[in-house]
Amino acid sequence: MTEFKMPSLGADMESGVLYDWRVQPGDLVKRGDIVAAVETDKGVIDIEVFSDGVVEQLLVAEGTRVPVGAVLALIRAEGEKPAPVPAAAPAAAVEAHPMDQRPFIQPPSTQPIPTHNGGGRLRISPAARKLAAELGVELSAVVGSGPGGAITLADVEKAAQRPAAPPQAAPVQASPVARRLAEALGIDLQTVSGTGPHGTICRGDVEQRAAEIIRQQAAIPVTAKVVRETPVEGTAAPKPPATDFQAGMRRAIAAAMSRANRDIPHYYLETQIDMTHALQWLEAENLKRSIKDRLLPVVLLIKATAKALGDVPQLNGYWLEDQLQVQEAVHLGFAIALRQGGLVTPAIHQADTLTLDEVMAEMRDLITRTRSGRLRSSDLTDATVTLTSLGDTGVDKVYGVIYPPQVALVGFGKIREQPWAQDGMIGIRQVVTATVAGDHRATDGRTGAQFLVTLEKYLQEPEKL
Repeated sequence: MTEFKMPSLGADMESGVLYDWRVQPGDLVKRGDIVAAVETDKGVIDIEVFSDGVVEQLLVAEGTRVPVGAVLALIRAEGEKPAPVPAAAPAAAVEAHPMDQRPFIQPPSTQPIPTHNGGGRLRISPAARKLAAELGVELSAVVGSGPGGAITLADVEKAAQRPAAPPQAAPVQASPVARRLAEALGIDLQTVSGTGPHGTICRGDVEQRAAEIIRQQAAIPVTAKVVRETPVEGTAAPKPPATDFQAGMRRAIAAAMSRANRDIPHYYLETQIDMTHALQWLEAENLKRSIKDRLLPVVLLIKATAKALGDVPQLNGYWLEDQLQVQEAVHLGFAIALRQGGLVTPAIHQADTLTLDEVMAEMRDLITRTRSGRLRSSDLTDATVTLTSLGDTGVDKVYGVIYPPQVALVGFGKIREQPWAQDGMIGIRQVVTATVAGDHRATDGRTGAQFLVTLEKYLQEPEKL
């Protein structure tokens, strides 16, 4: 029997909300099948199964927050006998499974024996109890003045004369991520319609409500007061404060980066790499292709980085249990900026073994699925190193913060023209600044320097990538 557990979808993730199940007990699943969706601070992520078999039991109800590593379901291998059904036990002797919380299933209504706040049995005469029922008085809120604290007719009549407490709104069913976002945006969850399981409010529902509020405010007619406050001609009109729809994501990123800065002793190295030959080769190569099949310069940077990590594997791994654990496969985390702010770093798997065309296809696919909210758990769980390229923003260089438990981060700035001396001659060359941030517990500056030298070597021979 295989245990299907809540995966870690990033070093900053401690728990996630089981958004919904995509399978039921008895379903046949294959490795790579989507079996559930989990909501994290970075969105709703499809979760894959990594073994073949039959779903034996679902242990966690939809809408439940579950810590990383908790068992979500049991999967039985094909041919394996089903687990025996335990004999029925008396209701009082059955111990509930610790994960079977089911917060969105309403329990059957019961009529408990009225008690005082102290928990003792309520003392009341039959006549007083009958009068309380007729007047609609809640006995648990009545303080008795009779012998031993017994409730009398006078106590019931006095309680009936007190103004009734305003009715309380029904509790709102919302995921923790949605609650935090609503609090950050100042949105009343009572005004939000939930689209999740059992009507649960999810992050997307809160964002949609925020957008509706902004549209409503934009449609308010201009009043005389607003006209008087309009700035004079030639001055800029004040802009409404922008709404941060990625508050939860930013908090998650901040937590991970704070941990990285606190725990990881960073060292930084940089070098300038002549990209002239590489870009000339790329231009000639693209002339042979249709527009949709052309390669971007960042593809050369990704492939060269992956191959250099194969030659200097000490930067490709994790710092776990106070030791470096080098990984054989190069799963290159590629930082992707979301349109509404925030970063996600899904992995390009086996990047060192892919062709340039395959790298380009993988990159396009990841960008599309990241920005449309269709990432899978395998995209986020196993990056062995991260690459960030900010050349499109115009910056010359970037010094990144290592994403734990990884031990390195590679950064590239923009490719720009600059004077370059070579073989006793000065000319104008296309140059990019490459940086590496290393974890000094795992490696040192010499290892980082070896990586940058190897990276430059590969970029001088683009035809071999």
